[in-house]
Amino acid sequence: MKISILIPCYNEELTIKRCINSCLYQTRPADEIIVVDDSSSDSTPDILKKYGDKIKVVKTLKNTGNKSYAQEFGLKFITGDVFITTDGDTMLSKSFVEIMEKEMADRNISAVAGYVKSLKFNWITACRAIDYAVGQNIDKLAQAYLNFVFVIPGAAGAFRTEIFRKEISFSHDTLAEDLDFTYRFHKTKNKIKYNRQAICYTQDPSSLKTYINQMRRWFAGGWQCFIKHFGVPDSPGMALELSFIYIEGLVYSFVMFLVPLLNLYLTAYLLVIYSFIVLLLAGYGSVKEKRYDTLKYLPAYIFLKYVNAYVFLEQFVKEVVFRRRNLSWVKPERVNM
Repeated sequence: MKISILIPCYNEELTIKRCINSCLYQTRPADEIIVVDDSSSDSTPDILKKYGDKIKVVKTLKNTGNKSYAQEFGLKFITGDVFITTDGDTMLSKSFVEIMEKEMADRNISAVAGYVKSLKFNWITACRAIDYAVGQNIDKLAQAYLNFVFVIPGAAGAFRTEIFRKEISFSHDTLAEDLDFTYRFHKTKNKIKYNRQAICYTQDPSSLKTYINQMRRWFAGGWQCFIKHFGVPDSPGMALELSFIYIEGLVYSFVMFLVPLLNLYLTAYLLVIYSFIVLLLAGYGSVKEKRYDTLKYLPAYIFLKYVNAYVFLEQFVKEVVFRRRNLSWVKPERVNM
C-alpha cells in the first residue's frame, strides 16, 4: 500500500516546520508528502525549500482564499493508494501513518477519522481540550456505534484515493469542507471507521477574537452542510444524531438566553447544576487528555458555552432564516506554542 500525506498551507511560517517534521519521522514512513503552498506571502516558501526532495511542494498560481481549493489542487498530484490529510498548524503522532495503514488493510473501509488534541497554550485552548475529550470519547464513539461518524477531521483523516476522486472530491460551496465530504461518504454508502489512537495535535485559537471567528466558520459551515445534505440520513439512528446536534442545539442555545429574562432565581439554580455538570466534564477531560490545567477554567468554560450558544443562533439566523450564505474564509492567527 502506498500512502501519501496532503498538507495545504498558507502563511504558516510559525508552524509548518513542526508539521512536516511530524510527517517525516513516522514509525511507518509515508511514501510521499505533498505540501500545497497556497501562494504564501511570508517565509513559508523558504522553509519548504530547505526540505529538498524529502517533500514535494506544489504551488497554486494565486492564493485561492479557501482551504478546499488548495486541497483540490494538491489532490491532482497524489499517487498513493491512500492519502492522509492534515493542516499546516498540526502535528501527527509518531504512529499515525502506521495506524491508518492497518485500518485501510480492510478493503471495506473507505475513510478513517482520527483523534484531535489541542496544543496547550492558555485558557481558551484548555477549554477546547475539554470539548475535544468529551466530543471524541463520548459523542463520536456513539456516532461510530450508529455507523454515522458526523465529521472526518480535515486535520486527521485518511481516505482511499480512488474512491475519493471518483465519488467524493472537494467542493467549495460551504465553509466546512471536512463536514461536507463526510456527508458525501454517507450519501455514497462508503464506510467510515473511527480510531482514537490515530492522534494529531492542532493549534486552536489562542484569543477570543480568533475563537469566535472559528466558531462562526464551523457553525455557518454546519448549517450550510445541513441544508445541502438534508436528505442524507436514511436510518433512525442518523436522524436521531442530527436532531441532537441541530434541533437540541437550537433549543439549548435559546434557553440559555431566555431563562435569565424570565426568572433570575431559576437561572441561578440552573447555573449551579450546570456548573456541577461542567466540573464533571472538566474532570473527565483532564484525566482523559492528561490536561489538569482544564480544572481551573470552570468559569471560563461556562462563559465560552454562552459564546458558542450566541454564535450558533447567529449563524442559524444568517444561514437558515435569511439564507445569507457566507463563504469568506478567515485564516486563524498563529502563535508560537
